[in-house]
Amino acid sequence: MEKLSIIIPVFNEENTIVKVVNNVSDVEIPGVSKEIIVVDDASKDRTAINLRAAIAKGGSSLKVIKFISHKVNQGKGAAVKTGIANSTGDYIVIQDADLEYNPKDIIRLVAPIQRKMAKVVYGTRLNRLPNFLKDEKTPLFLIHYLGNRFLSLLTSILYGEWITDMETCYKVFPKKIIEDVGLHSKRFDFEPEITAKILKKGYKILEIPITTIPRGYAQGKKLNTIRDGTIALWTLIKYRFSD
Repeated sequence: MEKLSIIIPVFNEENTIVKVVNNVSDVEIPGVSKEIIVVDDASKDRTAINLRAAIAKGGSSLKVIKFISHKVNQGKGAAVKTGIANSTGDYIVIQDADLEYNPKDIIRLVAPIQRKMAKVVYGTRLNRLPNFLKDEKTPLFLIHYLGNRFLSLLTSILYGEWITDMETCYKVFPKKIIEDVGLHSKRFDFEPEITAKILKKGYKILEIPITTIPRGYAQGKKLNTIRDGTIALWTLIKYRFSD
């Protein structure tokens, strides 16, 4: 690995975007250069204003960030595709724009690639039982946990490789995968599509345990378990039998 492109798709995250970008900027990966690409998917709040202000006064570490804005909201998958199209790295990792994921984990995810142990690494949150005292203490988050485990199990059955967290944000993969197969998904179905295509290309996925701080829907969580889970289910089945 020579260069890592960290792509941050963002929509209406005015309270977190500057903190996330600063945290990602602070990550130093020995032996790896990095670029940070933020794609604002036509946010309606102060996301773009806050980030531009931070970049303007943030010194050299923030001024090297590529900041791209969609004129019309298209979805997370579309924002990721825009980021990939504007990236120059050998490898890609996606970073959500909230504070659920810890950017320091990127160092741990990249390490197996540097050691030639893997070419694709996922950060798994779900190699565990449900936590009824914390993460899954509410019915909504328990349903989310069970839905994700079901989709991950289905992925394992359809594509012949065990995986525990197909929906994880933290996916590190070679850019050439996308150049070879392309992506069609525009919204949250990006996650099952890229996983399906990685596995169909014959890549093995190495999972590394990570911890997250889940936020609730009141704090801005956008994923709808039933709606997006149903789309993910269809996407996994569709790409098993087509390109």
